[in-house]
Amino acid sequence: MNAPSFEGSGTAEDPWLLFTPPGSSQFEAYRDPDADPPALVVHVGSTQLRYHLRCIEDLYAMLAEHGDWMALGNADEQKEAKPDTVEARGRSAANPVGGWYGLKKGLRGFGNYVPPVLEALGLAEVEHNARNNRMRAL
Repeated sequence: MNAPSFEGSGTAEDPWLLFTPPGSSQFEAYRDPDADPPALVVHVGSTQLRYHLRCIEDLYAMLAEHGDWMALGNADEQKEAKPDTVEARGRSAANPVGGWYGLKKGLRGFGNYVPPVLEALGLAEVEHNARNNRMRAL
């Protein structure tokens, strides 16, 4: 499947309109550098998720260091993430924030919603298959 198109500039006034990697769901995302802490804000229907804004640069750096494709490994927060996946990295005590990038507990999505943001920024390539998608730094 080809990469879904997206719109927007990534601000609250003009959020990115993105698709999950399988292309099955559309969502909005924008950077909120004035939040405390600075946040990447994601709206999925009526649900709002927030991630540390630095997750964009941190995930890019991790992918660049990894140097190859990495599985996204989407998993609900209550389930264990598969090792060596983007989702696991978003939860790892070894990542730069020392744990969860997500700022709202009980909500899933690091491996589902952050990769399309990196793709929109031209930092990464994301696969768009029905399942088992991967990404890599550009």
